Amino acid sequence: MKNVCFYFKIHQPYRLKRYRFFDIGNDHYYYDDFADDEIISRLAEVSYLPMCDTLLEMIKESNGSFKCSISVSGTALEQLQQYVPECIDKLRALAQTGCVEFLSTTFSHSLASLEDPEEFIREVKLENDLITNTLGIKPKTFANTELIYDDDIAMLISSMGFKSCLTAGAKHVLGWKSPNYVYKAATAPSLKLLLTNDKLSDDIARNFNNPAWPEYPLNADTYMDWIAALPEEEQVVNLYFSMDTFGSFLPANTGIFQFMRALPRFAAERNIVFTTPSEVTAKMKAVGELSVPYPISDIDEARDVSAWKGNDLQREALSKLYGVAERVSLCTDRRLKQDWEYLQSSDHFYYMSTKNMADGASHAAFSPYDSPFAAFTNYMNVLADFLVRVEEQYPESIDNEELNSLLLTIRNQASEISALNKEVSTLRANNIEELTVVEEKPAKKSVKAPAKGNSVKAEKSTKATKEPKPAKKKAAK
Repeated sequence: MKNVCFYFKIHQPYRLKRYRFFDIGNDHYYYDDFADDEIISRLAEVSYLPMCDTLLEMIKESNGSFKCSISVSGTALEQLQQYVPECIDKLRALAQTGCVEFLSTTFSHSLASLEDPEEFIREVKLENDLITNTLGIKPKTFANTELIYDDDIAMLISSMGFKSCLTAGAKHVLGWKSPNYVYKAATAPSLKLLLTNDKLSDDIARNFNNPAWPEYPLNADTYMDWIAALPEEEQVVNLYFSMDTFGSFLPANTGIFQFMRALPRFAAERNIVFTTPSEVTAKMKAVGELSVPYPISDIDEARDVSAWKGNDLQREALSKLYGVAERVSLCTDRRLKQDWEYLQSSDHFYYMSTKNMADGASHAAFSPYDSPFAAFTNYMNVLADFLVRVEEQYPESIDNEELNSLLLTIRNQASEISALNKEVSTLRANNIEELTVVEEKPAKKSVKAPAKGNSVKAEKSTKATKEPKPAKKKAAK
């Protein structure tokens, strides 16, 4: 029996407006709201909403046998909430079926895992809270930005409590091994690794609408035949897609939605089952360890991180940005922290790539800029203004060690104040209880009435006790 796991990614960054050198220090709003509104609304109309409806139909028609997983970045989720709230309703409906697992990722689709471990952990926690509060599901499986992964990142993922992680089935890492097995991380044995099958994913994403492809046109039964023909011992086929592939890059008139709807029927005929990442890692054992000493990703032919760190422009921008990470973590300015999140999106650095040939064409197709240098100039102008604002709160004259010392002092003082407040509250509560007891005691005592025969004596004795006798006058000589 073959297991197939579909993964769909939704991500959109906050796009930067054209920001000139003369805007530095004068304009602190960096984003192109019109572009964000237009792009997210268009993609929701042609891709996200139709694909969500398709997945709901597949689940319903298969009586819940079709299952899949979805990852949504925090920046995309915020934009959907603002511009296309009906898409949030569709995602909630998918979550309520119990057949869709929502993955954890970085909030802003950032490169923090490569630059700053503490920031990476903070971003993942922020994303988890947003997914839980918005969709009512706590993520159990992790998928980093564009599936970036290495041995060091594995330890960070495991330290956050995740038991499974999705990453790229890069050939230069796997060698002769197949991606269709469950592996475990060499540096974190408790973390199970699920690897993407790039060939079968590309057969849909890249070749479905390619008339020059020898297998064109691709049918659902043919596709299921390819999966069924894989060696019997291979455990799971992980198929990873950007959701805007369906309806945007592959328009509805190509028949892509009909192709997807037909998959469960042909899968059932071939004894192929659909599953979620958590189910896979719960019922399957790892066949061996996988060591990844250098970072890999799901982007470009090389499957490395050169898409974001391949030239001096990108490395300079990343160095300047993460150079103030500790200072930003100290501040309480909500607007400054929000800009910090949005400026970390990996898309800004992707646009700065100077690659050529197929990779270069892919970068240029997604970029809103005329050239990588224009992308770098615009981003650095925005970053310069951001750094000025950080400098106003925490001057560069204070080094990082001193900042850390100040932060530790502030935290200690905060915890001490909290402990003292609790102690004061306890003492006040105890005092109130003691006063209440003292006031209530006299009211509880009953005074016995004197006997009839002794009433007069009782009155006299009472008067005697209350009114002391006057002192006797000395006799005059």
